[in-house]
Amino acid sequence: MEPATHNTANVTRKLRIGIILASALAAAPAARGAGPPDGLAKIVAARETASAAARLNYTYRQSVVIEDFDRRGRKGGVYTEVREIIFSPETGRSERFVKGPNNSLRFLKLTEEDFRDIREVQPFLFTSDNVWAYETEYKGTDFIDGKEYYLLRVRPRQIFYGQRYFDGLLWIDRNDLAVARSEGKAVPPVFKKGSDNLFPAFTTIREKVDGNYWFPVFTRADDVLPFRTGPQRIRMTIKYSDYRRFRADSTVRFGEPEP
Repeated sequence: MEPATHNTANVTRKLRIGIILASALAAAPAARGAGPPDGLAKIVAARETASAAARLNYTYRQSVVIEDFDRRGRKGGVYTEVREIIFSPETGRSERFVKGPNNSLRFLKLTEEDFRDIREVQPFLFTSDNVWAYETEYKGTDFIDGKEYYLLRVRPRQIFYGQRYFDGLLWIDRNDLAVARSEGKAVPPVFKKGSDNLFPAFTTIREKVDGNYWFPVFTRADDVLPFRTGPQRIRMTIKYSDYRRFRADSTVRFGEPEP
């Protein structure tokens, strides 16, 4: 995101863009049960590769809501869109707008990187195709709603120009060795003369589809971006629903479709 252009004085601030999850990492609890299997990252990558391949065989609906706020915390504007990822014998796999896009944001300008992150980073899949680009570190275990997960720290080994990466934590289901939750942010921030392009920390939740594959169902971000012109709050919600396998009669629904 970039700040919207206004005729206001530019406030010079020292940017402190670091890993939002530093406190979470420091507080990550030590392992309480049996340790992870050897080669956890490679096992997870193989599981993720299977999920990524399976997801290509599903249609689903994706709704996006992005809100900005003024300095007093009052809502400024909103961006909304609803897309369906569909398949047909004539066109193959494609996307179509069901609703929107509608944009009334007042303080933020959405960029090419924002829309790319919505497609690639918020629903991040740690597959065998990109495992080489990341370094990983086992961080113990964590309990959510009484269930124990392995914690895997993931960060890019090197930043290449024009590429987008995930930097954060993965919660690994101990039974399936599949990613059930991710928290982090899209990197790198993009700085050009006269503009900052910054990106919020987010959490993505996954659920099992058809009893086997863990697909993203919900992404949430509520962050303050430290632009040089001043801090700017952003809130983003992405919902993935109505997963349906091609040429299958069964449908897996998460929540109600957008009206």
